[in-house]
Amino acid sequence: QVQLVESGGGLVQPGGSLSLSCAASGSIFSINSMGWYRQTPGNERDLVATIDSGGSTHYADSAMGRFTISRDFDKKTVALQMNSLKAEDSAMYYCSALITTYTKNVRHYWGQGTQVTVSQ
Repeated sequence: QVQLVESGGGLVQPGGSLSLSCAASGSIFSINSMGWYRQTPGNERDLVATIDSGGSTHYADSAMGRFTISRDFDKKTVALQMNSLKAEDSAMYYCSALITTYTKNVRHYWGQGTQVTVSQ
């Protein structure tokens, strides 16, 4: 089995910065990609940013220019640096990983989430 554990969430003022981290562990043959999604009550879970094994990135329009995703797949970690935070960035942030298992099946895994609140 694979586990994803997020850290770094909390309360931050508008305009401030916050960095999230996620570590994967378990029966992992290789990591195809990792990313971050966010969700607020009553809404769907939306993509924020992803990064693949080669370092190629994809950002939501709302994140581009403010957020930076990075990874070290040798250490099985991904991070999200968030700058110039706005109130509308407040959400539960979930780490995601697309992983090839030792049985050569590709599976999508989720972390438990970490809360980010942008407020005075």
